[in-house]
Amino acid sequence: MGASMVGHILCDDLKEQGATVASSPAEVAKVSDIVFGIVGYPSDVRKVFLDPEWGVLSSIKSGGVIVDMTTSEPSLAKEIYEAAKQKGVSSLDAPVSGGDVGAREGTLSIMVGGDAKTVETTMPLFEIMGKNIRHMGGAGAGQHTKMVNQILIATNMIGVVEGLLYAQKSGLDVEEAIRAVSAGAAGSWSISNLGPRIAKRNFDPGFFVEHFVKDMGIALKEAER
Repeated sequence: MGASMVGHILCDDLKEQGATVASSPAEVAKVSDIVFGIVGYPSDVRKVFLDPEWGVLSSIKSGGVIVDMTTSEPSLAKEIYEAAKQKGVSSLDAPVSGGDVGAREGTLSIMVGGDAKTVETTMPLFEIMGKNIRHMGGAGAGQHTKMVNQILIATNMIGVVEGLLYAQKSGLDVEEAIRAVSAGAAGSWSISNLGPRIAKRNFDPGFFVEHFVKDMGIALKEAER
């Protein structure tokens, strides 16, 4: 009950900016041509888009477009695509990378899977949210690309923290070490953006670790298929 009650308060800021608040994804879809969704887990994605009473596909009009931007399962993206197709609706999977900063500044990387015509139709909206927008192929291709992204980030971040710990333990000036190595072959987004924060012991989170664990689980599951 508490979560539902607080939900009304959480919507206040959006209402003040002109948003219309709805009680369910189905209610949103009923009056929308294009519906974007980004939630936490594949189970959430399934409920938001596929629930027979509450979900987007239960009420969106034929000819509509649905876009899931959650980092989710490629197989689920294909399932949603097929379910949407049965209703005359187009579906895209379009997970993003760039973190909270990229979301606020509209500079996200967006990896899109689905039909080319639908991507073209939706591109003006993607361009509001991101700068590097790539159509990767058919349904599920966006999610597969995001798995590549997450695997690279996970291994890179581990390397960054191990390298910086070595620098500290060996008595180096950690910030100077970051400047020295980031201009060479060891340079990466993680060392350039996270390294200076770590050196200053700024550990403010930008992403739930539990979601990263979820992403790695999806990657392992897909690799085993």
